[in-house]
Amino acid sequence: MKIAGFDWDEDNWPKCGKHGVSREEIEQVLAGTPAVMPDPYPDEPRMRAIGKTAAGRYVFLVFLPRQIDGKTKLRPISARYMHQKEIDRYESQSQN
Repeated sequence: MKIAGFDWDEDNWPKCGKHGVSREEIEQVLAGTPAVMPDPYPDEPRMRAIGKTAAGRYVFLVFLPRQIDGKTKLRPISARYMHQKEIDRYESQSQN
């Protein structure tokens, strides 16, 4: 899927930023090669992503791919830094 950018507005940014993750970090994770899986939210085709920022911090994200003017943009819904226990589990699974 070719990504044309990100869909930010006054509704999704405050929710994403409340855990201290910056827009730049969220975009770094999504523009990189995160582990992506479906989110079980029943009303929208949300996705979950786990990835690292340029500074090496692990971030857990929920986002929604959206078609805007014929292009796919990613709309971050929530973001937070991962806890060490989650990082350890992720690292051990990615090595297997």
